[in-house]
Amino acid sequence: MSNKRNGTLYIGSTGDLIRRIYEHKNELVAGFTQKHQLHKLVYYELHPSKDSALLREKRMKEWKRAWKIKRIEKINPYWRDLYQDII
Repeated sequence: MSNKRNGTLYIGSTGDLIRRIYEHKNELVAGFTQKHQLHKLVYYELHPSKDSALLREKRMKEWKRAWKIKRIEKINPYWRDLYQDII
C-alpha cells in the first residue's frame, strides 16, 4: 500500500486481499495505513500458503526502500492503484 508514487509504503499479508484493501481504502482499520492515508494498492503477490506469505512479508520488511521501489516499478511503473484490477 502507498499514498503516492515514491510515498510512504506499507507491507502486509492477508488471506483475503480484496476485503483487506477495501478496509484500508475506507479507513476501517486503525493504525499505520489510516494514519498515513495509504489507500493505493501498488503491488501484491500471491502465495500458495499462509506460511510462505508471512515469510515473504517478513523478508520484504527487511529490504532497503530502494529495493521495494524497484520491485513495485518492475510491475507497476506508474504506481497505478491495482485494486480495480483485482475486484
